[in-house]
Amino acid sequence: MTEPVPTVHFTDPTVLVTLMGPDQSGVTTRLFGELAPTGVEVIDVEQLVVRGRLILSALLTVPDDVPSLERTVRGVGDHFGLEVTVEHGTGDNRARRVGRAQVVVLGAPLRPAAMSALAQGIKDDGGNIDRIVRMARYPVTAIRMEVSGADPDELQAHLAAIAHEQGVDVAVQENGILRHAQRLVVMDVDSTLIQGEVIEMIAAHAGCEQEVARITESAMRGELDFGESLTARVALLEGVEESALDAVYDSLEYAKGARTMIRTLKRLGYRFALVSGGFTQIIQRIAAELEVDYFAANELEVVDGRLTGRVVGPVVDRAGKAEALRRFADEARIPVKNTVAIGDGANDLDMLAASGLGIAFNAKPLVRDQAKTSVNVPYLDAIVYLLGITREEVEAADAADSV
Repeated sequence: MTEPVPTVHFTDPTVLVTLMGPDQSGVTTRLFGELAPTGVEVIDVEQLVVRGRLILSALLTVPDDVPSLERTVRGVGDHFGLEVTVEHGTGDNRARRVGRAQVVVLGAPLRPAAMSALAQGIKDDGGNIDRIVRMARYPVTAIRMEVSGADPDELQAHLAAIAHEQGVDVAVQENGILRHAQRLVVMDVDSTLIQGEVIEMIAAHAGCEQEVARITESAMRGELDFGESLTARVALLEGVEESALDAVYDSLEYAKGARTMIRTLKRLGYRFALVSGGFTQIIQRIAAELEVDYFAANELEVVDGRLTGRVVGPVVDRAGKAEALRRFADEARIPVKNTVAIGDGANDLDMLAASGLGIAFNAKPLVRDQAKTSVNVPYLDAIVYLLGITREEVEAADAADSV
């Protein structure tokens, strides 16, 4: 016969024991070993080590012999030279409040004033910081705060404004089982995955780089319709030899951390897609090199080995990027709410809005202000911290694969 499992009610009395001091091997083992004969139940445990300093807290049910419990715990503390506190109360074992969110802060550097302002913002929104852990120390400092009691959408809007004032980046994601699901990452290419704009590199072979760059910049700021700007820019490329595309591809430089991000997330089963206002002749080769699963881009018309100054087929514009995200999500059988979109220009806005997590990466002000999340450090692998992966985990996985 199975022994019935006792029920711990939220109003039952509890004991919180905390040990603090120099971290040493065997503290946790000894504490719970000494507690075993007391008959208590373990309700919650948290342990943290910062620069060799240990904080270990255990929330327990109240035993029949409370003084004996206190002597036991203090004996463990004396053995290791740790400070011990014992607190009695009720309600400490209540369920955590609704509105669970993960708040990730990126700073290079991360200043105390920024942390103070963000913590105050969380408090003002009715939230409580339950736990804080470091995700990375370099090339940026990434801190994750687990927050309860605040509406995630309201928290995102409020903290984004504070982060902008403080010169840091912040991302808020609602906690839940879907946060651990397989995802599809959809990326813009020009000035996101790669440094610079492909069309401007091609234009350099036509002697019109500055004119094309001027039109590109205006389109990315949202001042020009993307389709019209693409037509005008491609027309300036008429007569460029097709071999120039090979030279452009060979000169491409990926954003810092791009390979690390893709490699890391692919280990976890993530899918990747490139959705670009650029050109298939370049994007297809990038997708093959990085083992990207899907791509969509515009196609330059080539006749007799030269560009005609026209594109063929439908234009991948602002609306087309969002449609491509939905199409690829459907092909991958991944819900749209489990997609991550990354882009920098105005033609990425619909794609960012359609995704579950839209990230403006070193974006134009218009895009940064409208996106739910903004990353303004020049490291694409900082995205993995927003997804709950630590720098140590990335490095350990690379070491295991001899990368």
